[in-house]
Amino acid sequence: MIGLFRRFLNTWPARLFFGLLVLAFGLWGIGDVIRNIGHDSALARVGSDRIEVPQFQEAFQHQMTQATRTMGDQQPTPEMRRLIAQRTMQTLLTQAAIGQEVNRLGLVVPDPALRQAVFDIEAFHDKQGHFDRQVFDAVLRNNDMTEARFLDLMRTDLGQRQLLEAVRAGSIAPGELAHQVFDFEQEKRVAALVTLPFAAAPAPPAPGDKALHRYYDNNPDKFSAPEYRRIKAIVLSPATIAKDMTIPAADIQAYYDQNRAQYVTDPTRSLEVIVAPDQATAEKLAAQWQKGADWATMQQAAKAANASATELADATAADIPSPELAKAAFAAQPGTVPAPIKTELGWQVVKVTQAKAGVARSLASVQDAIRATLAQQRAGDQLYDRANKVEDVLASGSGLEKIPDNLGLAAVEGTLDAKGITPEGNQAPIPGPPELRTQLIAAAFDAKPDEPPHLNDVTNGSGETVGYYAVVVEKITPSARIPYDKVADQVREDWLAQQRRHEQETVAAKLMTAVNGGKSLVDAAEVDGLHVDTTPPIGRDNPPPDVPTQLVQPLFVLAKGKATMVETPDGFVVAQLTQVEEPSPTKDPLGYDRIRHALSAAIANDVEVSFAAALRERGNARVNQSLFDQVVGQ
Repeated sequence: MIGLFRRFLNTWPARLFFGLLVLAFGLWGIGDVIRNIGHDSALARVGSDRIEVPQFQEAFQHQMTQATRTMGDQQPTPEMRRLIAQRTMQTLLTQAAIGQEVNRLGLVVPDPALRQAVFDIEAFHDKQGHFDRQVFDAVLRNNDMTEARFLDLMRTDLGQRQLLEAVRAGSIAPGELAHQVFDFEQEKRVAALVTLPFAAAPAPPAPGDKALHRYYDNNPDKFSAPEYRRIKAIVLSPATIAKDMTIPAADIQAYYDQNRAQYVTDPTRSLEVIVAPDQATAEKLAAQWQKGADWATMQQAAKAANASATELADATAADIPSPELAKAAFAAQPGTVPAPIKTELGWQVVKVTQAKAGVARSLASVQDAIRATLAQQRAGDQLYDRANKVEDVLASGSGLEKIPDNLGLAAVEGTLDAKGITPEGNQAPIPGPPELRTQLIAAAFDAKPDEPPHLNDVTNGSGETVGYYAVVVEKITPSARIPYDKVADQVREDWLAQQRRHEQETVAAKLMTAVNGGKSLVDAAEVDGLHVDTTPPIGRDNPPPDVPTQLVQPLFVLAKGKATMVETPDGFVVAQLTQVEEPSPTKDPLGYDRIRHALSAAIANDVEVSFAAALRERGNARVNQSLFDQVVGQ
């Protein structure tokens, strides 16, 4: 396709067409481009609000960081990167639209409310559950955020939360809906059971040759070799490209340095600290502590001496707010109380309760993993370009053998059936993800022998391209019956298994018919000396482990007293519904409230989403798509 297009470009009609196109652009296009230069640098707009590139990049990078942490060492693919970018933009547009509505309604967040909201955040609490200024500063510092920026974000969030909580407030699930869902989810059923395992069936009479041959003739699919096809194929995927990719040592070092937090854990100290107003008080408290007083006693002593007591858990040197305190903490032995330390915050007495050594994985120990990560990442970037080169070769009429061997392809050759199994009974060694394997095998069994190959792309469930393949069928071996003599033992075993199954199916059907005719399962089973069990109450979800899952759905459509039968991998089960436990909200108020609360929350979520969509539409939310594509593609 691409090769044909390139040949067309060298013809005089093509040159004339592109000449006219350039002339038209000169007459009409350039003026528009010049007029648009500097016209609007906003990445998106909602009403009068602009979303600038730096704002989007900051939010986008935050989302990418979270995605990378979730995926471990795996790097997001280009398709995932774009999906995250689109979600980030939608979030920013929604926030801008809601912010405009907050301003229009004149909603404000008083300083006391803002302060209380900050104090309520558990990440800023000490071990006693109180707001700790030192912890607050450390958390902001670790997240590269200033106090002013954080408070501004908190104020915006609280204002929007006021609005959205008011929108959600009236979303209450109707009582009738809650009752119906409660009845459906909480209803329980009890049944009497008779289990008829295949293995417990009486041994049938020994079969004669005539019966076995008839079974062999009636089941040709069981005793036939499948159709086999001998194929040649090529596979192109990030994994095949990465296999031969060379990653410079400097790039491995740079990746290690940029992701140092993944490989190096700084040493930490857990501290108990008392900050005293003067040296004398500090020395007095230190002496008491050194004599063996516990932390609870020292907290009381500090309070009586007008000093403050706090704790730091697993703090690195950077987490400790005072350099002098950090130096003393990392020099002290655990369980000891050194002399008081003078810092800008006052006189401090410290006790190290726990010391953890840092853990550092050297570059040498992780360089192979980094090399694989970088190779996979760069291979993904090259996948489309290399696929185009392969397609050019195939479009010229050349076979698979003419494709250059420097494109990172994996060659596949061999014989397999439609399930990808070789004549030896092994999985055919087809590289690439499962989706590629499945599609390649299907294509091989759709193709005709010696049909020219063409390149096919393979996508996963998210629409992401995970690889390419081309396949040629060299030979077809049709399905054929296996001679009886070679499968005689298998024929005998299958015949015996069928007889046992038939015997138990007959017994099960007899029991079910008797029960549905008016007998109890106990009485019907007694005739054949069968044991009857009673199940515990069974719900629609998570049935008891000794109740077959195949039985649950049929049991909930039965009328009381009626029977059903189901087949499991091990046998048949006959069940008679003996009891229906109707749920009652008055007997299970917590369960009912849980369901109604969940329904109300779901309705509130729908209302909030619809409200936000209406605000975006009213604000005429729009994205500069070309600029967005440029930014995301960087």
